[in-house]
Amino acid sequence: MRLIVTYLIGVIFGTGIAVAGMANPAKVLNFFDITGTWDPSLAFVMGGALAVTFVGYRLVLPKGEPLFDSKFTLPTSRVIDARLVGGAAIFGIGWGITGFCPGGALPALGTLLPEVWTFIAAMALGMVATSFVTEKKKKA
Repeated sequence: MRLIVTYLIGVIFGTGIAVAGMANPAKVLNFFDITGTWDPSLAFVMGGALAVTFVGYRLVLPKGEPLFDSKFTLPTSRVIDARLVGGAAIFGIGWGITGFCPGGALPALGTLLPEVWTFIAAMALGMVATSFVTEKKKKA
């Protein structure tokens, strides 16, 4: 049952991303182009996501535990450190250069465009490299 629910959530998320046009890197890059062909629609998508998340957290978290797990997995640290800022900067730079973020790139895999697959490969490589560096630091 958990796998089915996870799949359905992914389908709903991917459909929303595709319908909103966020799997189209040109649309995303136009949002960042405030002096040219600026397209504010991404702000509305983000605002809608924040509103749903705000309401969802208030409805779900008081229940104490999720339906398909023993506990909620939420961040516990409130520290803004170099790792957080660096990761956010790398994410933002990659998003600004390519027009893809992971949420938009995964639904775009179905287009079979080489740039989507290149982005996903680079993202996976970055995740592996981060894991490798993190493990090295733990051992040191």
